[in-house]
Amino acid sequence: MIRRWSGWLVYGVAQGGAWFWPRGRYRWWRRAWRWLLIGIVVLAITAWFMPPGIGTLAQEGRIIYDRHGHALAMFLNKQQQWAFATRPQEVSPVMRQMLVAIEDRHFSWDPGVDPLAILRAVGQMALAGHVVSGASTITMQVTRMLHPQPRTLPVKMLEAMQAISLFEHHSKSAVLGMWLSLAPEGGNIEGVEAAAHAWFHQSPRTLGPAQAAFLVMMVRNPNQLNPLIHPRGALATRNQILRESRRQGVISQAELERALATPLPHRLYPMPLLSPQAVSTLPSGTRTTLNAPMDRAIAVIARQTLRHMEPTESIAIVVVSLKTKGIRAVYSGDWGNAQRHGYIDMTRAIRSPGSALKPFLYGLSFEAGLIRPTTNVADFPSNFGAYEPNDYNDTYMGIVTATTALRRSLNVPAIDLIKAYGPLRFAAHLTAAGTPVILPYGADPALPLALGGAGISMRRLVALYAGLANGGVVERLHLIAGQRRRQRRLLSPHAAEEVTAVLNRPFPFGGPTGIAWKTGTSAGNRDDWAIGFNHRYAAAVWIGQPNGAALPGDTALAAIPILAKVFSILPGRALSVHPPTRPLTLQRLPMGTLLEIAAPAPGAQLTAGEPVSIRVLGGSRPFHFLVDGRPIPSNPALRSVRWTPSVAGFYHLSILDANGKLVTRALQAVPKTNAANVEWGSTTTARGAVHGAGPESS
Repeated sequence: MIRRWSGWLVYGVAQGGAWFWPRGRYRWWRRAWRWLLIGIVVLAITAWFMPPGIGTLAQEGRIIYDRHGHALAMFLNKQQQWAFATRPQEVSPVMRQMLVAIEDRHFSWDPGVDPLAILRAVGQMALAGHVVSGASTITMQVTRMLHPQPRTLPVKMLEAMQAISLFEHHSKSAVLGMWLSLAPEGGNIEGVEAAAHAWFHQSPRTLGPAQAAFLVMMVRNPNQLNPLIHPRGALATRNQILRESRRQGVISQAELERALATPLPHRLYPMPLLSPQAVSTLPSGTRTTLNAPMDRAIAVIARQTLRHMEPTESIAIVVVSLKTKGIRAVYSGDWGNAQRHGYIDMTRAIRSPGSALKPFLYGLSFEAGLIRPTTNVADFPSNFGAYEPNDYNDTYMGIVTATTALRRSLNVPAIDLIKAYGPLRFAAHLTAAGTPVILPYGADPALPLALGGAGISMRRLVALYAGLANGGVVERLHLIAGQRRRQRRLLSPHAAEEVTAVLNRPFPFGGPTGIAWKTGTSAGNRDDWAIGFNHRYAAAVWIGQPNGAALPGDTALAAIPILAKVFSILPGRALSVHPPTRPLTLQRLPMGTLLEIAAPAPGAQLTAGEPVSIRVLGGSRPFHFLVDGRPIPSNPALRSVRWTPSVAGFYHLSILDANGKLVTRALQAVPKTNAANVEWGSTTTARGAVHGAGPESS
């Protein structure tokens, strides 16, 4: 059939269109028609070998999308232009319809050029003596965008030939996509994708009639119709395009009225740039697992925190979906800030986890049967060879349960535990789960591993906690949509459930409930961690200096309130506040609410001028410590406080918990013994004995 039709066509050309014109007196018509058809064929063949170069289309920047296809981050191309490839289906229908109706009504069938429009334009120019209307089609505009040249007659003829060639080599949809990708929209903005974000702060999929008319208008003359420079001319031209669109039936009368009432854009919006450290190396068009609104909200929390931090301190935040292990939001540092080393992705940097690995040591020990959450452990000053760990604030709690030891992140019980379990065994389990720790070159795992004596990245640390939330099954995190990683079991479901029950408690500074969380502080106060999870998400916060320097001041718990803010904006059901009902677990632990003073002991004599640790048991945090009615500055997350009696004498200690319970105790401070009063000791004692005062009298 194809050969038959092609044969008829060739025969018709050879006969000069004898089918259309009768023989005899109309022979000259046949001759003219023959030459016309021959000219068309020669023109088409010649144009076939004159396609315009489309290398300009390859000079695009990079655009990264979130999991829903929304623009997450945009990067300039090598020519420092905002230019991105755009397909017709990525633009709103009204934009496509308006473009065709205004610029090329015969676009669907014309062969790259519009002969009728050319005849009309030539006739109008001949009658008026100047150019009245143009005859450029969308295809001809594309050739001009691909190779901008001065508007001369030879250039226009060349553009017409190249437009025919584009028609021959590419589909109408492809040509329309070229226009949408190359359209100059002012300054260094090219294409509808970049223009929609720069002028309207929205996706090209959501463009309305007013926005579409504006973008069509800008292509005509980006300099003279720029609303920031010539607002009146821009408004008049846009409204003219809108009225013409109404006459063409592209928009309704109601849409026209709303569009005419829409003001022109009065500024350029910054291009989207979320999680730049994480996505800056991804190829253009990558769809990530990130959620743009959530990522933007996390970035706001991070930037608000940075305002109150030192110029060299940084912060990193990661939010992960427990279902897919895909990263939903990530803030890797203050992008572009040299003092904070903002170009470093701190979620990939190797840092000390501090005590953040303790839950997994306890979980493996629960599974091995070494201890249970109700097991009593000792927290006293201890030496492990040359290694002498100490607790936060150099205080010790004595005999406590494993639950209290993990919640309070006590160091001595953790060292006892890893010594019994084995550092090599603990490190091997972490490696088998796909989250190995980094040790110094040539070093083997040792006791300090329990306290953060190794390195691990933030992403791997969050993967461990996500595995804890998923019944002990660990899977590496991923950032690109559709990826899945191998799953490895670290803990049994029961051990993971017990550890989760231990970590599930209220935030000390307030926040959502039903979150299992843990903190970590590295040696020398270089890293401050807070990590937690609910039924749907796991999240982590890191604070530190990227260069490894120590954090100034007492910032060991600075990450906890930030983590609480993160979970306050995350959806998801809270974890159950009840521990699992199995023997030897937290269900049998008599937590109680009785408020007691653990230290100093009743009748203990304090020394004036020397600090003393005041510690409380039971009750509900935060606690208020008062001496003689005056409050002692304290950390709301702790059950202890340091206080120094200024002079010898008696003091009245009062401790008030969050529920209003009060406990009091009388304290006595004696003078500090020194070389100046040693020889008077006997005299003082004698005087005390005569008057029957002081403990020496008994």
